[in-house]
Amino acid sequence: MWLVFLVPACLVAVVACARLCRIVAADPGGPVTGRQAVVHAGRIGLFETAYLAGGPERVVDLALLLMARRGRLHLAHTGWTTVVRPAARNALEDEVFAAVGPEGQCPTAELRRAVAEGAAVQEIAARLARAGLAVPAQVRERTAAAVRSVWYALWLTVACLGLALGTGYAHGTGHGRSPAALAAWFGLPLILTSGTLLMSRIDVYPYTRWAAPAGQEVLRALGGPAALNRAADDPWHASLTEVAIGGTAAVRDPRLRAALRPPRAV
Repeated sequence: MWLVFLVPACLVAVVACARLCRIVAADPGGPVTGRQAVVHAGRIGLFETAYLAGGPERVVDLALLLMARRGRLHLAHTGWTTVVRPAARNALEDEVFAAVGPEGQCPTAELRRAVAEGAAVQEIAARLARAGLAVPAQVRERTAAAVRSVWYALWLTVACLGLALGTGYAHGTGHGRSPAALAAWFGLPLILTSGTLLMSRIDVYPYTRWAAPAGQEVLRALGGPAALNRAADDPWHASLTEVAIGGTAAVRDPRLRAALRPPRAV
């Protein structure tokens, strides 16, 4: 009777773990050297840096900050964005004005979501993926789904073990297997799934972020000695780079910081 629960648990665990290993093994990306990372860091712009560090919403936050400081938008701490001077300098700013709408005002949260899903941000993502710096969306989704399937297999194994113990021993019919023996048999899929999840924290987790391993090296290079020298020459660019890498928490103006992340309505 206990085999009815053990066999499905083992099959699901093997399939889920094999799927995750196959996806990771097929990934063509790899780390770059320190010198290559410095070269890439000197070529990518602020929006590309923001995407590698925080994804589409980080790009939108940086765009809104730039437009607010240049007098094109007014970001209110109440959670609304108002157009002040509709003069776009690039495709991303053009999408921001289009997302605000003809009334010239809209909730900042809605604006952020609309622009993050727009063509301009997707073009940045595609360009970085082609360069090997960002994880392609389909790879990120497949990897995240594979990790979830291993988690499901782990919990299924625990549930099957509980059912095997309950059905076999609640009525005094152990089928010749002690609880310790059953736990040992079910320990095989438990060790497989938990071990795969443990290794995924090292080998898989970096691939589920926005930046690929090469992109992460570039982000580290942006905080190196060359970046510090550029910061001394251009404090304005340095502050924007801090926001691109660190997010809205790096915005020094508390009013702008509150406007970019307004409190949620209760």
